[in-house]
Amino acid sequence: MHPELDPSFLPLTVGVARSAATGSRQAGEVQRRAEAADTAAAGCWAALLGGCQSADRRDLPSQLRALVEATSGYVGAGWWAVSAHRRRVAEAQLRINDAVREGDGAEFAEAFVGYDQAIATAVVSVQKNVESPTP
Repeated sequence: MHPELDPSFLPLTVGVARSAATGSRQAGEVQRRAEAADTAAAGCWAALLGGCQSADRRDLPSQLRALVEATSGYVGAGWWAVSAHRRRVAEAQLRINDAVREGDGAEFAEAFVGYDQAIATAVVSVQKNVESPTP
């Protein structure tokens, strides 16, 4: 009823991908994947709070993988492979998956903060390089 009150787990990523999407098909894919992962995370959060299973709880890991693949495509596979952001994303994703499996809502929310920050920072870093390349 009030979308502004709905939980958001990827606000930074959705925001930067949305701004980058105006000039890039690959950034548009990051935006779509981020929005889908954010929706799945909100559904998973509700299931964790309710102590029940849900489709979102089962599908969240694949949604996160799809977001990582889209991000890698946008920033470049070579850049992503050596990026500290990739390691941070992988660590946060493992924490998220563990929290989902264990039903730990606090760990879930905390891990998403790191995941969101790492993905968003990667997108912004590449976006800045595209906007102001070094001579």
